[in-house]
Amino acid sequence: MFLKFTGFERHQPKRHLSACRLLVLAIALCIGVSAQAPGPESQSSKKGVPVSAPASTSAPAVASQPDKVHEMTTDDVGAFVDGIMPLQLGREDIAGAVVLVVKDGKVLFAKGYGYADVDKKIPVTPDGTLFRPGSTSKLFTWTAVMQLVEARKLDLDRDVNDYLDFKIPATYPQPITLRNIMTHTAGFEETIKSLWVPTPADLKPLREYLIEHMPARIFPPGVTPAYSNYATTMAGYIVQRVSGESFDDYIEQHILNPLGMQHSTFRQPLPDNLKSLMSSGYTVGSEPPKPFELVQPWPAGSSSMTAMDLSHFMIAHLADGKYENTEILKPETARLMHARQFENLPQMHAMALGFYEETRNGHRIIGHGGDTEFFHSDLHLIPDTEVGFFVSYNSAGKGEISPREALWHAFLDRYYPYTPRAGAYVANADEDAKTVSGSYISSRRFESSFLAVLTPLGQMKVSPGPDHTILSDELKNLNGKPKHFTEIGPLMFRNVDGQDLLGFKRDASGRLIAVIDWPFMVSQRAYWYQASMFNMIVLGGSLGLFSLTLLLWPIGYFIRRHYRQTLKVSPTLGRLRTWVRIVCAIDIVFVLTFVAIVVYGEKDISIFTPKMDFWFHLLQFVGWLGVLGTLIALWNALESWRYAERGRWSKAGDTLLAVATVGFTWFVIHWNLVHWVGNY
Repeated sequence: MFLKFTGFERHQPKRHLSACRLLVLAIALCIGVSAQAPGPESQSSKKGVPVSAPASTSAPAVASQPDKVHEMTTDDVGAFVDGIMPLQLGREDIAGAVVLVVKDGKVLFAKGYGYADVDKKIPVTPDGTLFRPGSTSKLFTWTAVMQLVEARKLDLDRDVNDYLDFKIPATYPQPITLRNIMTHTAGFEETIKSLWVPTPADLKPLREYLIEHMPARIFPPGVTPAYSNYATTMAGYIVQRVSGESFDDYIEQHILNPLGMQHSTFRQPLPDNLKSLMSSGYTVGSEPPKPFELVQPWPAGSSSMTAMDLSHFMIAHLADGKYENTEILKPETARLMHARQFENLPQMHAMALGFYEETRNGHRIIGHGGDTEFFHSDLHLIPDTEVGFFVSYNSAGKGEISPREALWHAFLDRYYPYTPRAGAYVANADEDAKTVSGSYISSRRFESSFLAVLTPLGQMKVSPGPDHTILSDELKNLNGKPKHFTEIGPLMFRNVDGQDLLGFKRDASGRLIAVIDWPFMVSQRAYWYQASMFNMIVLGGSLGLFSLTLLLWPIGYFIRRHYRQTLKVSPTLGRLRTWVRIVCAIDIVFVLTFVAIVVYGEKDISIFTPKMDFWFHLLQFVGWLGVLGTLIALWNALESWRYAERGRWSKAGDTLLAVATVGFTWFVIHWNLVHWVGNY
């Protein structure tokens, strides 16, 4: 789940759930076996919300173009969603979900599916079940910022240091601004430490968290998008400082209460009056529920709310800041918030102020997704038709497909049928395919801490495909097969089976940048020493030789004993030989222990808190012993060549082992595995 679990966010098609997973495989999402039957259909006290029993048909993995445009009515949407959700929940082993559609300032459809509590058989309801929408919470933080901009208390283009009582170091000449933060171009690296914490007592004040967990700045502001929970939390703290109210109080008094969102909060733990309404969270529905998640950077993703409450917020943004008789933003402020602010390529989706574009099927769409460990949500707004769509699941599920993406795309194809225009054949398509082929690393990455090791593990690989196309094994269709992209313009490619775009450009240094449809991050062409293949050869080859050396050590002893032979080495070489094998064991133990810790972190990310610092530093101490042991391996190889009676193959083996320790040392130092830092 790593980019998943580092982000409260669906970062990109299955790759983000691969680099997420990778940070959790090496930190990665679980696969369940038995399916949880959907619970009874929920009911709403709101007029117009259907309560009919769900059907059992399913939507196709990739929706086909319908023969006619379906009218978006309560009955039609109900029949359509009922035909998808029960099968999704059963097939993906998801306990429960809620779906909401608003249109023309009203709730058109709202319904819960499955269970909020599987053991107690409590059904999900749209107005009586709280879900954790994860990073969708950020939209409330951004709305709060825009309210203060509207009140002339904040300036989007002013140095944020002017609003803080601590300083962001001047790594680059350009200061970080709120506009940078809201477009995810502040330039911070990724961090996960204390993203979740185990108990309420571990939650720290925002100021303390921000100072202790400040990430390194790895990009100049306004240039390279890199999604940042830290920067969003800093914006929430600025709201707190400028308004003179705590962040939670401000959100309640200026957004939740005015919109009548009485079953919504950012507070952790939940207020007593909401605890009984909270849905349990699950890895898969067939397994026991998990504890309530405690998010330390809470302006970035701690909210709990019902779908019906959220409808008020969605309607307000679709109506340029107004819900019924309440105005939370002036029309001009809302339109500014929804407008394009930062683009990677003109033809592709851009960042608005907090919202990001998801334009599809001929309509401009803005929205925001969100993930906690167990809840997975998407919010979409189609301003030109005044339609909003929200879905949230209370389980991670098997992870074989993205259920919310499948549902949303099927919804669009049903009510907004669209066929992309065919692109003209590009004469140099094969040459361009070769030009863009290679490995790419995400701009949203760990760079200064030991988790930088995830960079060679989770890369996007682009390669030439058949019929003048390119493909990436990280960008997949809902059927699990890699998407094939055909060139429709200079270094601009479109999925041959859909609308997804993949574009390429060069930065100021000439380095290729891959741009996908999620505008809050890009992927940079990996240098040769960053590429997965090179690093896996170095690491895998080194560990393989270490393991083989340790395996052959006792075998060689018993063979010599059987044939009554002695090992022809000098006393010095004999001691060095033993120490080299100890070094091999240390290096293997270091790697296995590191992997074990981060894999365990997949099951409980809240272990990554300051309480783990001692154990990480102890492990790094072991790593340094292995690094220093490289000198012993080099000394052993030198002595081996000096000793005349040492056989040629033995000398070659000692030399190869020395090379392996050098390679291993380069790997652990280059990727900061022994970098003694407290923040990660």
